[in-house]
Amino acid sequence: LHMESWRAEVIEEINRINQVLPDSQRRDKTDEIMQWMDSVMDKMDHCKALHCRYVKEAITLLELALWKAKLGEKDENCAEGRTAKVGAGSVRKEKRITCG
Repeated sequence: LHMESWRAEVIEEINRINQVLPDSQRRDKTDEIMQWMDSVMDKMDHCKALHCRYVKEAITLLELALWKAKLGEKDENCAEGRTAKVGAGSVRKEKRITCG
């Protein structure tokens, strides 16, 4: 959802030059193009930074979900007696120490 809005913003910024240049005087076109290029690069940098933030957040949530699932799996194994008789609390403690 964010990617589509960012894409639309960048495309809009890229297409803006087609509206600005025809109205510019010949000697001002270079300055207009330079300003436009800076604007496009700033917009792309902004979108990349937001994307990176969302990816990091998603990775953190995924790691937490996997860690929780692994703890639940260990707890079930302990309850069913398939592993050594180690309490669920000590399994959690072990995972906290060895995670990351």
